Amino acid sequence: MRFVTFTTEQDDGRPPPAWSLDRASGTRVGVQLADGAICLMPPGRRLVDLVGDGPEALAEVGRETVAHPSSVVDSAQVRVLPPVPAPPSVRDFMTFEQHVAGAVKTRDPQAHVVPEWYDIPAFYFSNPASLVGAHDPVPMPPGSFQLDLELEVGAIIGRAGTNISLREAPGHIAGYTVLNDWSARDLQRHEMRVGLGPAKGKDTATTLGPALVTPDELAPYALGASFDLGMHATINGVRLGGDRLPHMHWSFAQLIVYASRGTWLRPGDVLGSGTCGGGCLAELWGHHGFGARPSLQVGDVVRLDVDVLGAVENRVVTGERPQPLSGERP
Repeated sequence: MRFVTFTTEQDDGRPPPAWSLDRASGTRVGVQLADGAICLMPPGRRLVDLVGDGPEALAEVGRETVAHPSSVVDSAQVRVLPPVPAPPSVRDFMTFEQHVAGAVKTRDPQAHVVPEWYDIPAFYFSNPASLVGAHDPVPMPPGSFQLDLELEVGAIIGRAGTNISLREAPGHIAGYTVLNDWSARDLQRHEMRVGLGPAKGKDTATTLGPALVTPDELAPYALGASFDLGMHATINGVRLGGDRLPHMHWSFAQLIVYASRGTWLRPGDVLGSGTCGGGCLAELWGHHGFGARPSLQVGDVVRLDVDVLGAVENRVVTGERPQPLSGERP
């Protein structure tokens, strides 16, 4: 099934952040049908609460909603929010070797994938408050002039757990969705010279959506420990590149095992696959130089499509100017 979180409240200007709407009266949850119709659950229900009850309970709620919806709306008439607008945490991994091999060359043309990348599925913590919906505008990060996209798939945790085994891991996934890890490359390079990060280079926006697609929907596409889904990115309708999900070097089950070591995964936690091959500008710049294609500019429209999971499409808009730091040099 395809579960969506949305709001019927409209805003004349830039929409309020998704997290601020998580408990708002106008926020609803429903099951999206193939024709775009959304069968609504009763008001007050949140997807983050439903996924914690386990896959069987979630499926039963979905079936009941389709059979007896409180009402039905068309998805074109609402603002689709991230499936979980305010997740407890967001971990973003780096699992596609092609992407890593190209991206590292932006800082050193002779660089290669470090041996440690093959030892562990490395990740960083992203900002849960920065999530935006499938069609929301994305502001240019303050102080950045080199914005990039990142085509990924996100897994949303359903059942909580700690020190989860590889055998148990798939049962902790409530569903999958499309993820765009917007990246201010100039800010990212600057701050990571300190030895920490990424931080502000990844802090402004992460697109998540349009729906949480339950694992049973992907079962026909199962391929080993993954699913044979195509991934595609376009900028202003022109293809940038793409990949296939099985090219992940680490499976989502392995990501769960590593992420849960010595800590808890909670319902609603998001685990990003990391950028697929051909799914960002940085990889292109690493191989062909920064002149190969310009960075994203205000007015650009980025669309990411993943088979079965759907598509997200966001327009880059003007952002805020950075507030000066105390004692900042000119």
